[in-house]
Amino acid sequence: MGGDDARRSAEPAVTRVEVPADTRAPGGTTNAYLLDGLLVDPAARTDAIDATVAERGSADAVAPAVEAIAVTHSHPDHVGAVAEYAAATGATVVAREGHADRFAAATGTDPDETVAPGETVADTGVRVVDTSGHAPDHVAFAVGEPEVGSEPPADGPGQSVLCCGDLVVAEGSVAVAAPEGDLAAYLAALERVRDAGYDRLLPGHGPTIDDPAATCDRLIEHRRARERDVIAAVDAGATDLDAVVDGAYEKDISGVRDLALATVAAHVEKLVGEGRIDEAWRTRLRDAGFD
Repeated sequence: MGGDDARRSAEPAVTRVEVPADTRAPGGTTNAYLLDGLLVDPAARTDAIDATVAERGSADAVAPAVEAIAVTHSHPDHVGAVAEYAAATGATVVAREGHADRFAAATGTDPDETVAPGETVADTGVRVVDTSGHAPDHVAFAVGEPEVGSEPPADGPGQSVLCCGDLVVAEGSVAVAAPEGDLAAYLAALERVRDAGYDRLLPGHGPTIDDPAATCDRLIEHRRARERDVIAAVDAGATDLDAVVDGAYEKDISGVRDLALATVAAHVEKLVGEGRIDEAWRTRLRDAGFD
C-alpha cells in the first residue's frame, strides 16, 4: 500500500459531545472531543461523556480508550471537568509547556506532563499544534498528516483532523480580546492552519468544519475588516477606546459592549506594535485597564 493510501486508510476515532457550559458562545455549549486516545476540553461532567469513555474502555471497543486528558486552552468554559475525569479514568493529564501553573489554577489539578507544539500527547500519537492568539496557552490537537493542496476523499470524511478549540467557528467570529488576546499571533495561527491542508477542523463551539481553508480565510478577512474600521475611527479623531468602539461598530452592541471594548483594545495593541498608530495609545490602553 502506498504512502498516501496508508495515510488515508485509518480514519481517526473522533467523538464530539456537546456539553452545557457557562459560555458566551452561541448555543451555550462547548464541544468535548474524544480524539483517538485523548479527551479534549471536558467542560463539565455529563452522562454523554461518561458513556463514551466507558464504551471506549470496554473489552470489545474499536476506538482507543482514554489515555490522556488535555485542553485547547484554560478558559473556564473548556476546563470544568478535567479533574473529575482524571480521577475517574486515571488518564495522564497534560498541559502546554510553559503554562502548567495557569492550567492548574484553571482546572484544580496539576498536570502529569507538559508538551510543546510539535510533540505528541502522552502515548496517544495525537500531535500538538501551536494556535496561540485567542489565549496565550492555546493549542490544537492533530491526527493524521495533512497534505497541502489535497482534496478530501470522495468516498468519506477527511482523514486529517485538527481539534482546534476557539481558533475557528463555522459561523460568526472568535473573540480575541485584550489583555489576553494577541491578534498578531491569532492571525498567524489561522494562516498556518489554512496552509497546512487539514481535511476537517473540530472547533470548540458549533459544528465540524469541512472547508478549513475557506473558514480560515473568512476569519482572517473579518479581522482585517475590523482593523480597517479601528484605523478609520482613529483617523477620524477618536482619542479613547470608547470612541474607537463607537466608530468601529455600526450594529447595536449594547449587550456585548465589554467584549467589543476588549476586542478593539487587542486591535489597538497590534497596531501600536506595528507602528501603524501613535504610541500615545499605549497610555490610553493602560488607562483603560488593558496593560
